[in-house]
Amino acid sequence: MATNSVTTVWKENMLFESDNPSGDTLFMDAPDEGIQSKGLRPKAMMLSSLAGCSGLDVVSLLKKMRAEVDDFKIVVHAELTDEHPKYYDKVSVEYHFYGSDMKEDKIQKAVDLSVEKYCGVMEMFRRFADVKTSVYLHVQ
Repeated sequence: MATNSVTTVWKENMLFESDNPSGDTLFMDAPDEGIQSKGLRPKAMMLSSLAGCSGLDVVSLLKKMRAEVDDFKIVVHAELTDEHPKYYDKVSVEYHFYGSDMKEDKIQKAVDLSVEKYCGVMEMFRRFADVKTSVYLHVQ
């Protein structure tokens, strides 16, 4: 079983620096009166992780399927619960593909494989949120 560890260090005010098993670091913070934002918000980073995990899968699968696209982005919308501890209970993941000669069936298959089989972050989200996905093809 694989294990990952990160170390997160308080820097000042509401700013923390966290490392990654790859050695990279990032900053996290929360709004604090009179202090400029210097980092990402922890809950929003979860949405970025979801998009990044699935996006990596999709790009890799499309390449293997020889169904490349000109451009690709993922937009994630999420609703937080009203009561503490606040967490995302509804999440919408939109896959937007751009190109002139897109293979719709292969694109849909790549997204489905990521969502249903490969993306571990997607599976984690499904444990606490209702996750909906949609695919949009933008012909250029």
